[in-house]
Amino acid sequence: MQFIVKSGASTPEEKFIIEMQGDLESRNKEHLEGKFIGDLHYTKDGTPIIIIGHHILYGKVVVLDKPLVALEKIQVSKDGSDSLISGNSDGEEMMDLDAEMETKTEYRVKSIIRKKLVFKTRPKPIIVVPKVGESN
Repeated sequence: MQFIVKSGASTPEEKFIIEMQGDLESRNKEHLEGKFIGDLHYTKDGTPIIIIGHHILYGKVVVLDKPLVALEKIQVSKDGSDSLISGNSDGEEMMDLDAEMETKTEYRVKSIIRKKLVFKTRPKPIIVVPKVGESN
């Protein structure tokens, strides 16, 4: 089977994979998909840091041996213009397509993943120590 892969109109954006040891669970056992988990920061020397709740994790940046590519599957009419088949997300019913409006499948590169952020160490608790002379 032959795949048509195009790189879109601009340079694909670069994304990272985040690799963590152990389990990441919410307090009320909800799925974490699409939810805010924590903040990702970098130190001055480029070390990644994730702050999740009252815990901090230190990681390192690892370059992948083989880059990964995220693709988007779209339907394109035979003349090359984008079809409404892939972008119909507003819930409207699709009209019957004429036989002359045949489509072909193309794959567009959405992003290239060349690096991953690895967090191997156990999370350290963030403890705020009050200054001397400071009262509550």
